[in-house]
Amino acid sequence: IEQYTGLTGRSPLPPLWTLGYQQCRYSYYPEARVREIARLLREKKTPADTIYLDIDYQEGYAPFTINRKYFPNFERMVADLRELGFHVIAITDLHIKRFPDHGYAPFDSGIKNDVFVKNPDGSLYVGPVWPGESVFPDFTLTRVRDWWGALYKDFVGMGLAGFWNDMNEPAVFRYPQKTMPLDVVHRLDDGTTLDHRAIHNIFGMENARATYDGLRKLQPDERPFVLTRAAYSGAQRYAATWTGDNLATWNHISMSTPTLLSLGLSGYPLVGDDIGGFGSSPPSDLLTRWYELGAFNPIYRNHAAKGTLDHEPWVNGPEQEAIRRRYIELRYKLLPYIYTITEETTRTGMPLMRPVFLEYPEAQEFYGDDHDFLLGPDLFVSPVVTESLDPQGVALPPGEWYDFWTSAKYTGKDQINLHPRPHEVPLYVRAGAILPMQPVVQYTGEKPSGPLELHVYLPNNTSSSDCRGALYQDDGHTFAYQRGEVLRLNYSCLVTEVSVTVSSSIEKNAFQPWWKSAEVTLYGAAAAPKEVRIGDEVIHEWRYESLVHAVILTVSDAAKNWNVHLSF
Repeated sequence: IEQYTGLTGRSPLPPLWTLGYQQCRYSYYPEARVREIARLLREKKTPADTIYLDIDYQEGYAPFTINRKYFPNFERMVADLRELGFHVIAITDLHIKRFPDHGYAPFDSGIKNDVFVKNPDGSLYVGPVWPGESVFPDFTLTRVRDWWGALYKDFVGMGLAGFWNDMNEPAVFRYPQKTMPLDVVHRLDDGTTLDHRAIHNIFGMENARATYDGLRKLQPDERPFVLTRAAYSGAQRYAATWTGDNLATWNHISMSTPTLLSLGLSGYPLVGDDIGGFGSSPPSDLLTRWYELGAFNPIYRNHAAKGTLDHEPWVNGPEQEAIRRRYIELRYKLLPYIYTITEETTRTGMPLMRPVFLEYPEAQEFYGDDHDFLLGPDLFVSPVVTESLDPQGVALPPGEWYDFWTSAKYTGKDQINLHPRPHEVPLYVRAGAILPMQPVVQYTGEKPSGPLELHVYLPNNTSSSDCRGALYQDDGHTFAYQRGEVLRLNYSCLVTEVSVTVSSSIEKNAFQPWWKSAEVTLYGAAAAPKEVRIGDEVIHEWRYESLVHAVILTVSDAAKNWNVHLSF
């Protein structure tokens, strides 16, 4: 994977807010409905960072327009949502409405600059899509990609935070194949041409590339976020993607994990699916299970089609709402860990969601397992994706694992049979993991109230398990990290029969994080320690939780090198 992504390119580091919960629907309109969704998310204390606008915000479905009947105060709405901590992502399909003599700038400037694809006879290719008769930019030309990128100037100026390139296969509402005829002509920079049969697979990628590059030019120090439906090998350099229009069925939730794992193995790490299923209405238990599973996917986006019942977290009553909120909150608690492994993928190409065999190639029994997965190296997820009431068998990867919820310890040889209740997802942590976490926030721009949390899952003293963890942090949205303005810490632990030592070492200290102290929780301590030291100083402000076999203490100045030593 490292070699393949070295060849085809790796995902750039996304803005931190894109790893939070994303709320979407086809479509949220009018403006009052968008504001209502934002208000309910905040009033109900359901963390969220993003609200999407689907095609109904546009005038006549024409890209780069605003329906002022539905959104009379569009700019003010975007600004007000930003004040509440929301980032607005707007859909911008690539088809341009054929609308001459009406002052529609994308069409008029496109005709003037000769940017649209043509038929073999040299005439303009026209096909029906959402706006009706439409034309299509010739993204194989650099000058056309530059033209397209500049179309975002007004939207960026209004404060829109990201853009969704949908329908970019390209979809055309004609012909059995629902796309361009294969003889449509595309021009190349060297003056030659190729027909659509040669260009089709890369067309969506070139659209996403044009969007990403255009946003880089418009906001040189702001990380773009682009979501694309169509992609090709290398598209991960420009955009996140998702699995398209799924359905609200148990079959489709069970297909989610193998699909996302396959994308990750193919060099595409920033992926997700429509939580709850797009094309139909999920029963309450299915929707809840999808919220649970989605918390461990790279992109966590709820989406639904017109004509379906609401998919928001609060539907189906307070019991289901509480479960869904619990997993969205867990997502935000895990963000320090998730952001750290996301930064890793920008350097190595390793996916965030990993099949077990990727970390444990010797475990051949997992070669055919497309149900379970690892989130990064340290979290093992065995999601509930069936309505069956039969017990769910869980086979753990090699080594020792802790139950995330109870801190009970297991080995890969244990036979585990569970009857997960509606609020339970089998979730395990590798013995030897040091997980960085944080207190719950309502959005990523909110400062957590409390210290950084380091959860240390001690291996046996006879174990060969690596005891390690890492933390990467930066400002979360600019390119200052490329100039070295980052915090990078490495953690390790050493376990003997009579002691435990946990260490922090600074690799790079050029960013001031939101935290100063760290609460360190060490799981797997059979008894209370006789002595606890931070460096050479014996401390007495610690406690032992016997029910979970954990020692809890605080390192007051944690963004530096330190050692904690426990004697038993």
